[in-house]
Amino acid sequence: MSERPLSAVILAAGEGTRMRSSRPKPLHLLCGRPMVLHILDAVAQLRPARAVVVVGHGADQVTKTVSEAAPPGLAMEFVDQHEQRGTGDAVSAALTAFDDDADEADLLVLPGDTPLLRPATLVALVEAHRRSAAAATVLTAVVADPTGYGRVVRSKDGRVARIVEHRDATEDERVIDEVNTSIYCFRKSVLAPSLRRLSPENADGEYYLTDVVSVLHDAGYNVVSLVAADPIETAGVNDRAQLAAAEAEVRDRINDRLMVLGVNMVDPERTYVDASVAIAPDVTIFPGTVLQGATVIAEGAVVGPSSHLVDTRVGAGASLRQTVSHSAEIGAGAQVGPFAVLEPGDRVADGVVTGPFFRGSRDDDDEGGT
Repeated sequence: MSERPLSAVILAAGEGTRMRSSRPKPLHLLCGRPMVLHILDAVAQLRPARAVVVVGHGADQVTKTVSEAAPPGLAMEFVDQHEQRGTGDAVSAALTAFDDDADEADLLVLPGDTPLLRPATLVALVEAHRRSAAAATVLTAVVADPTGYGRVVRSKDGRVARIVEHRDATEDERVIDEVNTSIYCFRKSVLAPSLRRLSPENADGEYYLTDVVSVLHDAGYNVVSLVAADPIETAGVNDRAQLAAAEAEVRDRINDRLMVLGVNMVDPERTYVDASVAIAPDVTIFPGTVLQGATVIAEGAVVGPSSHLVDTRVGAGASLRQTVSHSAEIGAGAQVGPFAVLEPGDRVADGVVTGPFFRGSRDDDDEGGT
């Protein structure tokens, strides 16, 4: 199998008008983390030589946010797509960052709105691409309702011949249930020449990256596909309903991982944990609990029911009931609540029992007890 260098391009320039928001679409949060960073987390597991993020709408805000919170060790660059003229144009802009690179490389291309992708799926895509010596490999999905998606049209030998957007598809093509996910692996040496052959003669008047598939196929190159094992991984986020669905999926993954690591969740469906929260084994979390930001909970602590902690440190063996806390510290063995409120800078010392309706104090001597 080829050992060509691997890089990645993440397309994060779109405005996302259906989100009805002043926030750039890639920065909408899933379990406390901008969705584009969930994608970069998955990409980072492949250890690419570099990752180029194409920005456009809200470019400064996207660049700042991603730069500050990108996965450690991931070599990041940003390219501005000054005018949003389609995904093909966005990839052309990204390739300007690779001028000094060797052409014999593989290039992952991913949209900035597919935050459910798992690293294993990207690994499988790259492996399939290299094993088949393909010029391009498309990650596809088989879905029950393909409405709105680009259809994958195959040649008689089973290879991918072209991708037809829903608006441009014939009635026969709209029956196809294998759809494009907008996730690809390209051989870089053939990508740039193919992009120069794109035309905006379509329903949107844009340069479709999908048209590269037919350009390569018609030129005699091998274009193949990998069907995603779980279509939910490839789901895009285009509006608030899809954002909520993606949030639910990410939350389930976080809760499942924590339970595997020894956290006891009495009702995972009613437990909300940000991706940034750290919870030790043997912690028990009761229903209605929300844990956000840089919250850290030490072993043996009991949290909930109906507690909301943000950027809070909870010591080993502490117990919190109906507690709201922001940027506070709760010592080991402390018992807080019910109906306690801790403000930024508050500290409950080790072993203190606050009693009900406690309001925190920054001075240990003033801390309430029973």
